Amino acid sequence: MGNMKAIAEKFVLDGKVLDCAPLGIGNINSTFLVTTENKKYTMQKLNTNIFKKPEQVMSNIVKVTSHLKEKIIAEGGDPSRETLTFAQTENGEYLYYDGEDVYRAYEFIDDVNTLQTSGNTEMAYKVAKTFGIFQKRLADFNADELYETIPDFHHTAKRFETFEEIIKADPYGRAAEVKDLIEYAEKESYLANSLTDALESGVLPLRVTHNDTKINNILFDKKTNEGLCVIDLDTVMPATTLYDFGDMVRSGAASTDEEDTNLDNVTIDLDYYKAFVKGFIDGVGDCLTQEEISRFALSSKVLTYECAIRFLGDHVNGDVYFNIRKPGHNMERAANLLKLLSEMERKYDEMLEIK
Repeated sequence: MGNMKAIAEKFVLDGKVLDCAPLGIGNINSTFLVTTENKKYTMQKLNTNIFKKPEQVMSNIVKVTSHLKEKIIAEGGDPSRETLTFAQTENGEYLYYDGEDVYRAYEFIDDVNTLQTSGNTEMAYKVAKTFGIFQKRLADFNADELYETIPDFHHTAKRFETFEEIIKADPYGRAAEVKDLIEYAEKESYLANSLTDALESGVLPLRVTHNDTKINNILFDKKTNEGLCVIDLDTVMPATTLYDFGDMVRSGAASTDEEDTNLDNVTIDLDYYKAFVKGFIDGVGDCLTQEEISRFALSSKVLTYECAIRFLGDHVNGDVYFNIRKPGHNMERAANLLKLLSEMERKYDEMLEIK
């Protein structure tokens, strides 16, 4: 990895670079562990197919992490562990271009664990509380200062428009085989505008949102087992906090994962949902409006619906976006999430009672 070592040396790091080796984390960016005489760093090659304007991505991240550091210091915390600290190049930039690829580097946080699933309601509570604290610390940040680095990322209404266009075009003749799924998705299309309209009308405030609130985007302190640091900030953008809450429930409160093809296994676990609600509110404190809190259950349905129509649309469109491991994979994922949505509909009144 001599070339990677040379690239690492383009950043102003603490001590001479001794080694640069692949680090087995991250599904989008290529990641490396840089070891110097005094410190360790994470270096990443950004995926510019997804993040087409890396300067905007880093502008958002630097602004947000700078704000987080101020809050953490004021709380008496450790900003070197509770948020990411990025290195600069000799020119004072946060990105290095080698003529072909784009790189960045940040201080490696040691003595932490990452998890793929919460495993129990106690951990689900900690996940939600950590994302809630992230929201609380950014509650007074002006979200208008941030770029929308992936336009309309969670704009469910536009996602539905795209879905309808794909179904109408039916380029591979696959729509007929998923007719029942399409009909159910269209029946639930009332969900598509429910959050976007409230956000655009000002009923929901514009906030800084993470937009990928899965458990594996939290570092847990090895000693305390508490949520320590929210990572993977590439999708930090202005939006509604309900996107973060809803996606957290979609990915964490289902009774089984989205790969399960036995739909009898698929439901919403209300114990986990309750843990997410309590943890998020405990973390965020009094920063949320009643209009936001009252839409927790709705947002869970909306984000599940959005992901389902993306999978289903991609299946009909020839599997051009999501990676698949077998034919029909995206169809199976869509069926799983639409079943989850139907279970949320069935238990919706119970979800509304959980506060």
